[in-house]
Amino acid sequence: MKLYSLKNGVNPRRVRIFLAEKRMSLPIEEFDMETRAHKDAAFLVKNPLGTLPVLELDDGTLISESVAICRYFEEMIPEPPLFGRSSLERAQVEMWNRRMELELLLPAIDVFVHTHPFWEGKREQVAGFGDLRRRQLIDRMRWLDGELVGREFIGVDRYNIADITAQVALLTARGALKLSIPEDHRNLARWWSAVSSRPSARA
Repeated sequence: MKLYSLKNGVNPRRVRIFLAEKRMSLPIEEFDMETRAHKDAAFLVKNPLGTLPVLELDDGTLISESVAICRYFEEMIPEPPLFGRSSLERAQVEMWNRRMELELLLPAIDVFVHTHPFWEGKREQVAGFGDLRRRQLIDRMRWLDGELVGREFIGVDRYNIADITAQVALLTARGALKLSIPEDHRNLARWWSAVSSRPSARA
């Protein structure tokens, strides 16, 4: 079994944090954005979309998309449960993880792609769209701060994949976008401090 990953990639980071929470280790082959070897014909055989991460099983089966990979390992290693324990919890985690993808992660990626100098000449950039997504991301941070009133984690009462998704989104905002959590967002800042202190945060 091998994981194909991307240095500093947002979605590969989700999988690495997930695996660290499961205390699961496996061989990882790292790609990087500069060489773009994951766009070469040799890798496109494994994933025609040329995106990472990709998990290759011992029998050659390939699984791409970060949440699908995480679900595979959740079935293999049920503890700790990162998708919920009961039917209700699994539905709640699914709902909140989807919200974190749509409301935090995708806007953060869009701002990065459309406004960061790294992408100049690599992707078509629409600065106005990037600025719009930045405003949306700031607004959603305020929204999440309100949702975390009286809550330690997102959606359910234990750390889960929705926390991981929000964590990598805000890590991208802080690192690539220089967009930190506002000082008056006390609930979000408290949550951020807690998830950032977990050993898996360094995965």
